[in-house]
Amino acid sequence: MGGYVLRRVLQSLLILLGITFLTFILLYLIPADPARQIAGRSATAQTVENIREQLGLNLPFYQQYFRYLTGLLQGDLGRSYLQKTEVGELIRSRLPATLLLMAGAIICELAIGLTMGIVAALRRNTATDTSLMVLSFVGVSSPQFVIGILLLYVFSVQLGWFPIGGYGTFRHMVLPSLTLGLLGAGWYSRMMRSSMIDVLRQDFIRTARAKGLKRWQVLFGHAMPNALLPVIAMIGIDIGLFMSGIVVVESVFGWPGIGQLAWQAIQRVDIPIIMGVTLVSAFAIVLGNFLADLIVPLIDPRIKLR
Repeated sequence: MGGYVLRRVLQSLLILLGITFLTFILLYLIPADPARQIAGRSATAQTVENIREQLGLNLPFYQQYFRYLTGLLQGDLGRSYLQKTEVGELIRSRLPATLLLMAGAIICELAIGLTMGIVAALRRNTATDTSLMVLSFVGVSSPQFVIGILLLYVFSVQLGWFPIGGYGTFRHMVLPSLTLGLLGAGWYSRMMRSSMIDVLRQDFIRTARAKGLKRWQVLFGHAMPNALLPVIAMIGIDIGLFMSGIVVVESVFGWPGIGQLAWQAIQRVDIPIIMGVTLVSAFAIVLGNFLADLIVPLIDPRIKLR
């Protein structure tokens, strides 16, 4: 166990290092000039060059990257070019809102996806099964900004049930959580359906039925715990999907999380913020997968860590 954890930690550190390198070189190669963004369109060439020198943007790539890594090892994510604030402080102020939205989205996708998957498995090869799988396919295929705008139009503009945007109450959280959750619900429903069908064919299910257990006891006491194992592993992967989708969803709903922060930074070419949000997102993905790999063997001792 200890050796496995140590190997995974080392692998995670290498992955994060690779992500910082790829992100940094891509930002280095983009044609947009952060110094010009800061100086403004009417600034002289000398002013732009002075800003570039102050920020170290005139240095070769390897020197800029080494300076960034040196600060990173000291816990310094850099300083925003435009907001003149530490990136770590900006992310810390926005992270609680993002984590709250992510928790709401996970609850939505599990509630919708698992219910659809179980019903489809129990009604296999029926019109109900086909309809639910078609709905899951539509949910997976639909762009999140389209779903978000549609939900806003129906439930906020037409019906007035929820606020159009903002943050602070449960009503503000419903529509963005549902927007993120619908995409994941499609994946979970298909996964749960396949897993449940496979489990219901197993010998121990037939044994449980032969003992005279009620249908709900067989379903929730024996079939569900085993069918959920692939789902648990998917939750860690979902964190990555959420981090990519949160940028769009937070912008649509005006949710003050790190996704909105990243979108604003991309528009302004604020490289330190882009790097900081990317690194935090990558860390969340790695941590989610790592925790999923540790939790599954605790639920099913037959699965061993290697």
